[in-house]
Amino acid sequence: MTKVVMLVPILVLCALAATSVSAQQASNVRATYHYYNPAQNNWDLNAVSAYCATWDANQPLAWRQKYGWTAFCGPAGPHGQASCGKCLSVTNTATGAQATVRIVDQCSNGGLDLDWGVFQKIDTNGQGYQQGHLTVNYQFVGC
Repeated sequence: MTKVVMLVPILVLCALAATSVSAQQASNVRATYHYYNPAQNNWDLNAVSAYCATWDANQPLAWRQKYGWTAFCGPAGPHGQASCGKCLSVTNTATGAQATVRIVDQCSNGGLDLDWGVFQKIDTNGQGYQQGHLTVNYQFVGC
């Protein structure tokens, strides 16, 4: 009986963990592009007026330049300060091209606003540029 009582909370915790992971992703999300030009701006979040600069501007240079940048306002996952510095794996649904990006900003388009360099990297067929946006899936991943 003791084993059953102890096993139930463990199963509940596992189920909750699985739910929170699945809530950290979204499909068929609109991704536009933004000209952050991080390399030209010395990877300075203050120089590009990024929302997350308040918390992340003093991160080491290696941290700021490890991944491409994005603004985030997607339908699933943390928002505001809680999203700052987190990473997403973003996949172009049309081509399967993929990139990992770091959230440095907020947006209002209901999806992602990828740095131009990242947008180009995953827009392998040029359709995103022609349409002005990509349709992507994203998932929060460890940086």
